[in-house]
This record gives sequence, C-alpha cells and structure tokens, in this order.
Amino acid sequence: MADTNPPAREQDAAEANQGATATAKPKRAVKRSPKRNPPQQLPPWKVLLHNDDKNDIFFVVETIVALTPLNEQDATRRMKEAHQTGVALLLVTHKERAELYKDQFESKGLTVTIEPAE
Repeated sequence: MADTNPPAREQDAAEANQGATATAKPKRAVKRSPKRNPPQQLPPWKVLLHNDDKNDIFFVVETIVALTPLNEQDATRRMKEAHQTGVALLLVTHKERAELYKDQFESKGLTVTIEPAE
C-alpha cells in the first residue's frame, strides 16, 4: 500500500512557504529632514576708495584691477572719481568680503573704507 501523505518534513516546508507569502513585510519608516529655509542674502556693504596724494594713478588702477573683478576701464573711472571728488564707490558686497578688500587695499598702501549700503 502506498502512503498518500507526504513525509512530515516536506509538509512542514510546504506550510512554511505558504505562510511566508501570506504575511506582508513591515514598511520601513522614511526619515524626512526638517524643512530648511533658503539661505538669506547677506546685507550689502560698500567698498569706498579714497583719494590720496602719495600713490601714482597708474598704480591705483593696476591695484583695483588686480584685487577686484573690475576691468581697466571701470578701474580708471573709479580712480578718476576718487581723484576729483575725494571718494569713489568701488563695489558692493557682503561684510566679510568688504573687510577682505579693505585689508588687501591697505596692504598695497591705498585708503579704502567700508560702510553698510543700506
């Protein structure tokens, strides 16, 4: 007589497979970072070139071109304005960069001040 029931091990394995497909996998929690505000623009500061009687006009133009993004034509305009009126606006930037420009110009012997643009 033939045994119609499968061996116990095979039956246990079949039941285990059926149970695995019937249960759903737990969902993973999605971590969301806190909502960040976009970076704010830093307050603007003016970098002002002052006229002096000790520096050559060509040296002033060369220094402006070397230290700023201004081209020679714009640097010449700023130098002439400072020469005629006593002061000229070189550029407007954030405070830390304005301080850097001030230090760099002073290291070259030119007088530059900074002040808030607003």
